[in-house]
Amino acid sequence: MASGRSGDGIVTAPDGTGRQVKVVTSDDVVAYLKAHPDFFTKHAELAGELGLASAMQGPGVIDMQQAILRRLRSEIDRLKSERTEIIANSKQNQIVQNRVQAAVISIIQAASFEKMIHVVTHELPELLDVDFITLAIEATPDAPKKAASARGVYVLGPGAIDAAMGPEKHARLRSNITGEEAFFGDISRFVQSDVLLRLRVSAGSPDGVMCFGSRNPEAFGPDMATELLFFLAKVLENTIRAWLDLPE
Repeated sequence: MASGRSGDGIVTAPDGTGRQVKVVTSDDVVAYLKAHPDFFTKHAELAGELGLASAMQGPGVIDMQQAILRRLRSEIDRLKSERTEIIANSKQNQIVQNRVQAAVISIIQAASFEKMIHVVTHELPELLDVDFITLAIEATPDAPKKAASARGVYVLGPGAIDAAMGPEKHARLRSNITGEEAFFGDISRFVQSDVLLRLRVSAGSPDGVMCFGSRNPEAFGPDMATELLFFLAKVLENTIRAWLDLPE
């Protein structure tokens, strides 16, 4: 059945019920918008969807709404990028922390002093994802310098650590370098970035160093965080002191 239409815009619904409904005309829409001038302010997203925002501004008028929306979108994109970077850094930090924890356990579980030295120089590089780790200790002024008995362990002349690191310095981190034979022996030619951590085992014994070397020239550098490395060095100091029964 065809719907009927009356002159006042009332039509009969085509569903067979005989209901009469009012047809909304363009004049009705215009009248409503005039009566509610803030309609598109309250429904800005609708104005954007309908492409009305620019048209409503008029020629030569800056579309502030679109400018604000673009700025907000840019800010959202920046925050998303920062969040992704923070998450990635957090995951990497957790990986490093887990590696250091595994290294600490390996050091303190060594069954002898010799085994602990072997763990540091032969097993920790894989655990910490480092190419080389060596140990070096200064000879006392009244004792002649002699070769160390363990591979990966070197004996330095008196004052060598201060000369390399600086007096009272606890760490030296370098990138894009050539490794020093005094600290890395025959493998020094492969070392292109390194870290030296001072070891002060006992007040009555000479200082030593724990040396990290990498083939990657950018693996280590002055801006690298050192908290976990200092923690590892402190564990090694205390473990050596306990094995050798030395005073603090």
